[in-house]
Amino acid sequence: MKEILILGIESSCDETAAAVVKNGCEVLSNVISSQIDIHALYGGVVPEIASRRHIEKINQVIEEALLQAQVDLADIDAVSVTYGPGLVGALLVGVGAAKALAYAAGKPLVGVHHIEGHIAANYIEHPDLEPPFLCLVVSGGHTHLVQVKEYGTFEVIGCTHDDAAGEAFDKVARAIGLGYPGGPKIDKTAKEGDANAIEFPRAKIAGSEFDFSFSGVKSAVLNYLNQCEMKGQKVNTADVAASFQKAVVDVLVSRAVAAAQKLGEKRIAVAGGVAANSSLRKTMQEECGKAGIALYYPSPVFCTDNAAMIAVQGYHEYMSGRRDGLELNAVPNLKIGLRME
Repeated sequence: MKEILILGIESSCDETAAAVVKNGCEVLSNVISSQIDIHALYGGVVPEIASRRHIEKINQVIEEALLQAQVDLADIDAVSVTYGPGLVGALLVGVGAAKALAYAAGKPLVGVHHIEGHIAANYIEHPDLEPPFLCLVVSGGHTHLVQVKEYGTFEVIGCTHDDAAGEAFDKVARAIGLGYPGGPKIDKTAKEGDANAIEFPRAKIAGSEFDFSFSGVKSAVLNYLNQCEMKGQKVNTADVAASFQKAVVDVLVSRAVAAAQKLGEKRIAVAGGVAANSSLRKTMQEECGKAGIALYYPSPVFCTDNAAMIAVQGYHEYMSGRRDGLELNAVPNLKIGLRME
């Protein structure tokens, strides 16, 4: 079998990343230049700053990925790149770089959907995982339940009606003084708190069995903090973090397991930045075990934004015959499962 090498490029938000992956699963390099320290000063991602930083870093990140993989651009079979969804200015940097490389080297160009890339991150360490399966995608910008029917065929069976889970983590972390990024900081702080100390709501969407809503629990936390301030009561930050985290995790896990059971899926994968959350992993493991469902999730380095996952999904798109032209453009609101031909 001929070895297929895919160069992946990711720049949808605040990580500039490039990777080389062989045969859709063997990561030869995975280079990430993070902007977290920069955006932490502002309490969140500033799109203009993110775009400028991508421009500064994109070339050296790609060069480093090729160097670490010990390959030249001539050895690459195709260039894959995230073209949506994400911040439009950030996406344009990656798409522009990918088009330039593909044109200069005479290589095929393959556009990859960011969320589909997150799902594909599970293939890196789990060669036994093949479609069909159910995937819970949880990140700062997205919360989806996706039925993966084929490597390139997806059906969204549940999504958030308002805040994404990761977005709620960031907002609550800011409110209780933990700063940005909220997910890891709440996860760490919650370990020292009582998850049953405060009863925060678990929203159910009428008529939408597998959809999510996290604006209610976020508002409940803010109301609790305001009430404590009005009464002069001291806030136990660890208890708030733990109780909030439990409310979010309970909803994510219960919806995912219920959806898998209804669809007859015996495998659940978890993907996205929030998939690195220790409470989510533990609770999902427990509930999947009770339900007889096999659980898969990537290592933390492949949960957050990275280019290896883009190269993996790019490999499957490439093998299915997909090729994009130089007219490929950034699509900031790209829906999962759609193709901009």
